[in-house]
Amino acid sequence: MNSAKVGQLIQRLRKEKNMTQRNLALLMNVSEQAISKWERGVGCPDISLLSRLSEVLGVNIEKILSGELQPNDQDSGSVGRMNWFSCKDCGNVITSTGGINLSCCGRILEPLQTHPIDEEHTMQIEEVEDDYYVTLKHEMSKDHYISFLAYVSIDRVLIIKLYPEQNAETRFPKMYGGTLYFHCTRHGLFRYELERSKGRRRSTGEKSTADR
Repeated sequence: MNSAKVGQLIQRLRKEKNMTQRNLALLMNVSEQAISKWERGVGCPDISLLSRLSEVLGVNIEKILSGELQPNDQDSGSVGRMNWFSCKDCGNVITSTGGINLSCCGRILEPLQTHPIDEEHTMQIEEVEDDYYVTLKHEMSKDHYISFLAYVSIDRVLIIKLYPEQNAETRFPKMYGGTLYFHCTRHGLFRYELERSKGRRRSTGEKSTADR
């Protein structure tokens, strides 16, 4: 660990939050002299203080220890390249259109890998007025269920959170094609490229003309 880099980062983050060394010292329950030593690279925060320092400065502990923040490339804002995250412990659903480091319930989250529709994970799509009515014949027990359904179009995302004992179904307003996603708590994330059907009930198990 580079004490000088750590100190420079602490000073930078403190100033970004418009805090004096005294302000930070009071929040950390340490002396001003301790803060001064950290920022001058004379010493580093004790390991027991890192969690609180991370909370106060709003930066992950590992970034404090490395002494630097490395920004991601500029987000292009393309929802077509969206990443999906789901916490196995609490079921939290998170999305990102760019690179990001996420954690939940103390665990680092990795982007979900998408799978094509298979025989155990199919859905039916019906056009009802100006909506797509989507239904899945899938177990919805406490240990095995569809946790969310999502509809991604060019510039927007609609997410429906589902829970055990519910029916795995919802209605989405039509948005000129796009992609449907659903997440099975046991088997992962599935995607289906939506084609505008012509007013009839259609199962994703059927092959379109382009697939034949």
